[in-house]
Amino acid sequence: MPLFGDNLMNVLLLYPRFPKSFWSFEKTIELLGRKAMLPPLGLITVAAILPQEWNYKLVDLNVREVTEAEWNWSEMVICSAMIVQKPDLLVQIQEAKRRGKKVAVGGPYPTALPHEVSDFADYLILDEGELTIPLFVEAVAQGQQSGTFRAPNGERPDVTITPVPRFELLEFDAYAEMSVQFSRGCPFQCEFCDIIVLYGRKPRTKAPEQLLKELDYLYELGWRRSIFMVDDNFIGNKRNVKLFLKELLPWMVEHKYPFSFATEASVDLANDQELMDEMVKCNFGAVFLGIETPDEASLALTQKHQNTRSSLSEAVDRIAATGIRVMAGFIIGFDGEKTGAGKRIVQFVEQTNIPTAVFSMLQALPDTALWHRLTKEGRMRVEGANINQTTLMNFVPTRPLEEIAYEYMDAFDELYEPSKFLDRTYRHFLTLGQATYPDKGEGRKKAISWIVIQAFLTICWRQGVVRSTRWQFWRNLWSMLQVNPGGVSSYLGVCAQIEHFLEYRGIVRKEIELQVAEFLIGEAKVKAAAVAVEPVVALAETAVS
Repeated sequence: MPLFGDNLMNVLLLYPRFPKSFWSFEKTIELLGRKAMLPPLGLITVAAILPQEWNYKLVDLNVREVTEAEWNWSEMVICSAMIVQKPDLLVQIQEAKRRGKKVAVGGPYPTALPHEVSDFADYLILDEGELTIPLFVEAVAQGQQSGTFRAPNGERPDVTITPVPRFELLEFDAYAEMSVQFSRGCPFQCEFCDIIVLYGRKPRTKAPEQLLKELDYLYELGWRRSIFMVDDNFIGNKRNVKLFLKELLPWMVEHKYPFSFATEASVDLANDQELMDEMVKCNFGAVFLGIETPDEASLALTQKHQNTRSSLSEAVDRIAATGIRVMAGFIIGFDGEKTGAGKRIVQFVEQTNIPTAVFSMLQALPDTALWHRLTKEGRMRVEGANINQTTLMNFVPTRPLEEIAYEYMDAFDELYEPSKFLDRTYRHFLTLGQATYPDKGEGRKKAISWIVIQAFLTICWRQGVVRSTRWQFWRNLWSMLQVNPGGVSSYLGVCAQIEHFLEYRGIVRKEIELQVAEFLIGEAKVKAAAVAVEPVVALAETAVS
C-alpha cells in the first residue's frame, strides 16, 4: 500500500538555523533589509529532483518561523543540514515528529554522521540526491515507513542531469546573495577537507547551457543582484570553466549584466591570467581562496601542496591586480606548527591587504584523512566536530591547546580591529581600482534603491561620525572616489562588514575563553587523580615484590 494514497504529497522543506558565525553578517545585511546571506540551494535542488506533481513549501528558519498553517498543511517534512546546523536540525525533527509528520533528512551532516540522526528521522537520504532521491521516492510509493538510502558502490552522479533548482520557492527579498552551482568535487587532497570525501576528487561540471538555463530562470523571476557560485573549487576543471565563461559572456552582454558573481577557487587561479581576465569580463568581482597558513611546513604536512608551488602573497596580488576582490580562509593548529602562528597569519593578511579573512581553529571533520589519522593515533578529544569560529579543536594538537586558543583569540581581535580592517579594505580597493576593466556598457548601471541610500547613510553616520575611525573613514572614501569611483559601492559594502565583527570578535573571545577554562579544569582533575593513584600503585608493587 502506498504511504500516501493518491500519489500526491504536501512536502514542507525546512532549513535549520545557523548559529551566529563569521559568515552570518547579521549587522551588515540588516543595513540592506536582508535576513540571511545565502538561500538553501540544496533544498530547492531537492525539490526539483522530487516528483513535480507533489506540492512544496520551503521555510528557511534563518529567515522566519514556520507558521501553524504550514505545519498543518504538510504531510512530509524534509530537512537538509550542515554539521554546524546540527542543534536546530534535531529541534526541527522533534517538532515535526511531535506533530505526527514523517521526516526525511539529508545533506552533508547526515551523510557524514548518519548514526547521529538515524534514531530521530524516518528516512535518511544520504550522499548526492540525483542518485538517492529516486530510491526514497520508490520506497515511499511502496509504503515503506522508514529507510536509509545511499549511492550504490560510492557512485557519483553526472551533474549534467541535475534539473534547474526551484528558485521560485525562495523569498528573494530575504537574501543578500543568490546561489548557483557549476561543479562538485575538487582535484586536490588536503588532509583536513571533507569536500573530497563528500563529492570526490574528480570535478564534475554542469553543461554551459544547463547553467545558463538557471540564470535565465533567475532573470525571469526578477533577481538582479549578486550571485555566489557555491562550488568548493570553481576552477577544479579549468577547461570546462573556460567553456562556460565563453558562453556566459554573450549572455551577460545580451542581458546587460544583470548579475555580479563571486565564487571559491584554489590559489592556482593566479597562474592563469586568461582565466582571470575571462572571469572579470563576465562580472566576477570576488573570489574566496583557501590559503590556510603562510607556514609552508604546515601546508606540506596537511597535503595542501598546491599552496607551496609559488608565492602566496604574489598570488593574492596578481588576482587583485586583475580586478577580483580576494577573500581568504586561514587555520591555526596544524601539527608541528611553531609558536606565533597567529601573528604570522595577521602579518600575511596585512601584507596582502585581504579585507575579509576567515579565521578558525583546525577541526578534524568526519571521515577526512585527518580524522582517520588522529583516530588511529588516539588523539581525538570529542566525537563530533564544528566548523564555527567559537569552538575549540576537537583533537589533541602537537602544542598546548590553550596556547593555540589564546593566539587565535588575539589574532582574531587584531584582524578585526576597526581601524586596521578599514585601512586594509581601503588598500585592497586601491589595487582593484588600478585594474583595467572591460567596457560593460551603460546597461551595467543599476538604479539605486531607497534601501541602498538608507544603508549608505547609516554607514556614514556610524563610521564617519560616531566612531573614532571617522577621519580615516572620510579620508579613505574621498580617495576612493578619485581612484576607483566604480568600486565605491562594493567598497562601502565591505566596510560595512565591521558592523558584524565589532560584536562577533567579542563573542569569539568569550566563547573560547570559557571552553579553555573548562578544558584546563578538566586537565587539572585528570592530573590530580593520577597523582592520587600513584602511591596506591607503588604500595601494591611493593607488596607484590
